[in-house]
Amino acid sequence: MGWWIVLGSLLAGTTVVLYAVFIERRWYRLVRRRLDILPAGPPLDILHLSDLHMTAGDERKHRFIASLPEADITVVTGDMVGEPEAVEDVVHALDTARGRLASYFVLGSNDIYAPRPLNYLRYFIGHRRRKRRVGRRGRGPELVRQLEARGWMHLENLTSDLRASETRLEVGGMDDPHIHRADITGVHRKDPEAFGLAVVHSPDPAPELVALGYDLVVAGHTHGGQVRLPGFGALVTNSPIPRWMARGVARVGTGFVHVSPGMGTSKYAPFRLFCRPEATLLELRPA
Repeated sequence: MGWWIVLGSLLAGTTVVLYAVFIERRWYRLVRRRLDILPAGPPLDILHLSDLHMTAGDERKHRFIASLPEADITVVTGDMVGEPEAVEDVVHALDTARGRLASYFVLGSNDIYAPRPLNYLRYFIGHRRRKRRVGRRGRGPELVRQLEARGWMHLENLTSDLRASETRLEVGGMDDPHIHRADITGVHRKDPEAFGLAVVHSPDPAPELVALGYDLVVAGHTHGGQVRLPGFGALVTNSPIPRWMARGVARVGTGFVHVSPGMGTSKYAPFRLFCRPEATLLELRPA
């Protein structure tokens, strides 16, 4: 009887691994979330994409992005490439995802440095105890140039103004806080009467951005935990934010934070469990 238990456990474990690697990590979905937070005026739709981790020749992900509905604004919160060779693939895939009014992006560490294998147990170590890693430079400048040439705006520690019908927006974006490239002084509010939208790769500085007056902060980086357990949630977040904030919308002070679970994984950790990859359409409505 003991052997049957061992055999059954091995079979169940193998099934879970195969599902996580070959099914769920490519089981893309579009999630719509309504937020009644606009000061006035007509509705505003924001398509939030994050953590594509696209590799060269990933046609399945490309087709999913092409199937997404057009939004007023599109934001991509970093880690677009999964390897430097995929810069052109990412740029081509994002062509169909541009917003009607504006398209914004920030960079994540995988856009700046080439990914490399690491010990998974590292994610369970507190951030203060981790040692900084020195990475090999990727093709970040080329990625920025090619996206900007197609109408995307790179929010590198700066703010920008946008008019959407009757709604004035002030959009602020930060470089990746996770690798200490963010400068919050660059995103101080200049028009506090406008609706504030903050764009950042990691949700680490979300409380500070809300304190600056941003009404909505969009971020990625956490992959929603990538592996979640029923009744428990994300095992890790790779961020100092609480585990329950690893994906979805959360109220933080006077503002809201949306953390995308992202659409990809590192090519050195190709699995997802109970955390499907997604694109999110944030449907903003008057309060």
